[in-house]
Amino acid sequence: MKSNYEPLGKHIRLVDYRNSEEVTSTVLGISIDKEFMPSVANVIGTDLSRYKLISKGLFACNPMHVGRDERLPIALYEKDNASIVSPAYFMFEIIDRDVLNEEYLMMWFRRPEFDRECWFMTDGSVRGGITWDDLCRIQLPGPPYERQLDVVESYRAITRRIAMKKEINDNLAKTIKAVFKSWFLDFDAFDGVELVQSQYGLIPNGWHYELLGNLCDCVTKGTTPTTLGKDFTDTGINFIKGESINDDHSFNKTLFAHIDDETDELLKRSRIYVNDIVFTIAGTLGKFALVDSAVIPANTNQAVAIIRTSKIMPAMLYSYFIGEWQVEFYKRNTQQAVQANLSLGTIKDLPILLPDSKGQDHYMQLVTPLIVGMQNNFSEIERLYELQNQLLARLSSSR
Repeated sequence: MKSNYEPLGKHIRLVDYRNSEEVTSTVLGISIDKEFMPSVANVIGTDLSRYKLISKGLFACNPMHVGRDERLPIALYEKDNASIVSPAYFMFEIIDRDVLNEEYLMMWFRRPEFDRECWFMTDGSVRGGITWDDLCRIQLPGPPYERQLDVVESYRAITRRIAMKKEINDNLAKTIKAVFKSWFLDFDAFDGVELVQSQYGLIPNGWHYELLGNLCDCVTKGTTPTTLGKDFTDTGINFIKGESINDDHSFNKTLFAHIDDETDELLKRSRIYVNDIVFTIAGTLGKFALVDSAVIPANTNQAVAIIRTSKIMPAMLYSYFIGEWQVEFYKRNTQQAVQANLSLGTIKDLPILLPDSKGQDHYMQLVTPLIVGMQNNFSEIERLYELQNQLLARLSSSR
């Protein structure tokens, strides 16, 4: 053990504040990304006065699923208004905040090595829980307080930069939606142009509808390697699952699985290439992303459709998805089973409204810079996350 390390339990203690006066009904859970989020639990009819009341500066963690998720969901509450968390959560505070900074401690909790140590300590239950005593036995380095503040400020600076880039991308996506709506829903850009009747309503003269499947070279999906007797590997070909596609149309590479070259060859039908659009068709439906070279080589499973087109520009089709052209059609045609899903046939049957070639060129002149800006920001955000991870990795050597 390193000489500057101390048991975590020397610096933290359990607290138990209850919502006995029903101060709030805002119930939060904790994601595996160590962020508070709205609880997915059904609390209708539940006595919320039993729930724990969490306020700014307190930590909470869900000790029950570490073995299953290989991560300890733990988070620092930073909002001014109190919320409530499950009575089963550990809620704790730092004993002396002049010795240990709360944000520095949260950085320590974000380290993959911390999750790995928690996973080793899990009990033998199906989900694999961790006890409070085990958590308190984990060793924590104790650098001088001023050094902690320096590290925290460096982390904050990167976090602010990430937030700024994400906000820019949100605005770029909103702009794409606005341009798309003006062109393909309101026809605002075509005052004075004759509108003619189509099978789906009035459209500008010279435009036409085409099914998505007719515009694509390929619409397919993958297979889970284990169904072929193959295992995932620690490194190798990226294997994209639905959960690794973010709501903002980026990829979470930390959630990629991996396969070896032999398995990739067996699954060559579902190899992913640059400018493919990947689209979730099982589980959480409708998340999508445009593939760039940073993701390749890659493959995927049966929960993700691969949409490949050369008959129109991939970025143009991507803008239709950002503009939510597909939402209502796919919602009406979702197959309801134990798990909602979309068939590849439904993906192909989406009617796409296409301008004439001159109109397509004009439209792409408007949206291409916006899409390029989004993709560049995704790359920058990924680089910033790598910087954060490097900073977290250096915590164990902090002095």
